[in-house]
Amino acid sequence: MPLVPIATEASAHVKWFCAFDVAGQPRGLEQVLCADFEWLVALSLLCLMFGCLAEGTPLGTALLNALDRVTSRVRADTETLVRATLGFFFVSLWSLGGIILTPELKTDAAWIPWLQLGLAALLIWRQTMALTGLGIVFLFGYATWTYGVFHLADYPVFLGVAAYLVLTGTGRTLFGIRPLDVVRYAAAVTLMWASVEKWAYPDWTAPLIAAKPQMTMGASPELFMKAAGVIEFTLAFALVWTPLVRRTSAVILAAVFISAIFEFGKVDAIGHSGIIVVLLGIAADDARTAVRVRDVALAPAWYGAALAGFLTLYYVGHALLFGAPAGLAGVPVI
Repeated sequence: MPLVPIATEASAHVKWFCAFDVAGQPRGLEQVLCADFEWLVALSLLCLMFGCLAEGTPLGTALLNALDRVTSRVRADTETLVRATLGFFFVSLWSLGGIILTPELKTDAAWIPWLQLGLAALLIWRQTMALTGLGIVFLFGYATWTYGVFHLADYPVFLGVAAYLVLTGTGRTLFGIRPLDVVRYAAAVTLMWASVEKWAYPDWTAPLIAAKPQMTMGASPELFMKAAGVIEFTLAFALVWTPLVRRTSAVILAAVFISAIFEFGKVDAIGHSGIIVVLLGIAADDARTAVRVRDVALAPAWYGAALAGFLTLYYVGHALLFGAPAGLAGVPVI
């Protein structure tokens, strides 16, 4: 079964197109952690290890050099591209009206569209782009107050983008971490969390699958959603790993999100524009570090820890906020 096309077809944010209930009980862990899930994870780990083993070899160096050449213009203009894309994003939100940052976060507050238009205007000048970053933090906090922490856990990438704008606009780093790396980590966390949601609430996507049955490419909806989640999680984890692995992942993810626009249209284009431009910036980033043997050897362990950590965080967090689901029966909540 071709796995990357599955991710391409499932990359639209389901909350923008289908009914959902964040407070509803998620699929039990005993249903998620099944044989299909295990072989999908094993296959993804093999692909990740192949990328890790290529690091530091002549093949890996050649691939990095090729990426450097192809993405040179994007690298030189990353800041300009981010500002222009976010300007498009905020002007689009102002035009649509009644939206806080992302399509499913609706609001009746008349001042929010105008604030978002103002944030777009502040991106025209480098000296004021930090104010746009602070505005994003304010809107994120307002949305969290309105919709709850668990719902906004889908979108830490907005905080990463805000940090990028503030740090870049003021010429600073975050305790030595570059602005692009801050938003890279935020994008990885966002996508790993979204992956768990695909496993926890596969039924949310049922209307999309019913309307577009070709999405599953002959697989059952259950297997399709597990595969989509595993692929997304693996690519998201790769964003925090070594240079070749994270740049390749960024290229694949950007292609996935761009391809989804042709399938799902304007809403998807607006909603994902910010993360697409961030991924392009990551793909173009030519910062290199010496790859150590332990970077390769420890990849499966860190991947497993990330997978276990996000599953635990999602299910325990949901149990604390909304009550323990059947899948956590007998599991102590600490």
